[in-house]
Amino acid sequence: MLEGWFLWFIILWVVILVSLFAIGGFFMFRKFLKRLPKEDGKSILDWQDYYLEQTIHLWSNEQRQLLETLVQPVPELFRDVARQKIAGKIGELALQEQAASITEDLIIRGYITATPKRDHKFLLKTLKAQRIDHAPYQHLFE
Repeated sequence: MLEGWFLWFIILWVVILVSLFAIGGFFMFRKFLKRLPKEDGKSILDWQDYYLEQTIHLWSNEQRQLLETLVQPVPELFRDVARQKIAGKIGELALQEQAASITEDLIIRGYITATPKRDHKFLLKTLKAQRIDHAPYQHLFE
């Protein structure tokens, strides 16, 4: 039978593995839920891809760089997902308003609406660091 330090090592290893599987499963399940079709037959990610495809020609290099700067505080592991989600929301706003191009105003509004409320304090810090006035967008923070 197992005794001493080896027993504790095995118990610790089991706890670590179960924890990692639980964390991975949680994120996989969330992704699965986003892929499920809604009432209209498209999932959240399908709509996000649609908005990106429809507005890709409206983006200039300067606007892409601004978006990249705004998502810089997001941890690198999640940055691609955040960039896609924010760009999808910006595309949705651009299509709703029939914009001729992506403007800084659209980017800021899309950035704010795509960001979860719990992260708004980090969002404000990023806007201040970029010297972007957030007063016109205060209603979006509520």
